[in-house]
Amino acid sequence: MSENLKKEGKFSYLEIGEGTPIIILHGLMGGLSNFDGVADFFPPKGYKILIPELPIYKMTLLRTNVKNFAKYVAQFIDHLGYKEVILLGNSLGGHIGLLCTKMYPEKVKALIITGSSGLYESAMGESYPKRGDYEYIKQKAENVFYDPAVATKEIVDDVYETVNDRNKLIRTLAIAKSAIRHNMAKDLPKMQTPTCIIWGKNDNVTPPEVAIEFDELLPDSELFWIDKCGHAAMMEHPDEFNELLYSWLEKRGY
Repeated sequence: MSENLKKEGKFSYLEIGEGTPIIILHGLMGGLSNFDGVADFFPPKGYKILIPELPIYKMTLLRTNVKNFAKYVAQFIDHLGYKEVILLGNSLGGHIGLLCTKMYPEKVKALIITGSSGLYESAMGESYPKRGDYEYIKQKAENVFYDPAVATKEIVDDVYETVNDRNKLIRTLAIAKSAIRHNMAKDLPKMQTPTCIIWGKNDNVTPPEVAIEFDELLPDSELFWIDKCGHAAMMEHPDEFNELLYSWLEKRGY
């Protein structure tokens, strides 16, 4: 997928299909390919999928925080010339989507979050004390999924490379601290944007009670569960994820 990236100014992104724009926000360790299932399913249904590369490791350390990523997404929406879009985010991407929606409600028609941080403090930020230990990293990566086989060697290698790169590790920890500071429990009740919450019943990273709390605090939300599923529902059960999301979008008239 990465060879099809469009580069325009400070933005690098994938663009697939035509129609209603859905902007996808990846997580901290998540590549753009995590959303292959969504990118295949939605364009034939009349949606344009846009996946920006978030500048997680490119901003200065002082600016490496959730708020600046939310601003970056708003600038990306403006750059594309859209009045309003649908945002879909997993993990840190969900948190960025939530904060962007809070800061720029007029730009976001609807929000979809899955395994999102923003409420649960350890969602982002276990440091990696044994970062040189490949087996430890493999175990951590497998823990993200209900079925450990989803954590392919490629995924594990990617995480291992990230946590052993000093620049990336420092930024990873800066983002983790920022995510904890930007707890959104007080903001959510004021956010009227329709929100679809899709959650793995077996999520070890952001446990099911986090989804329930999001659903209780957001005024206009619906919560859907996927069984035998961990932290990245769109990777582990892409068909079920897409069907749930598509029927929600249809019901809402998006």
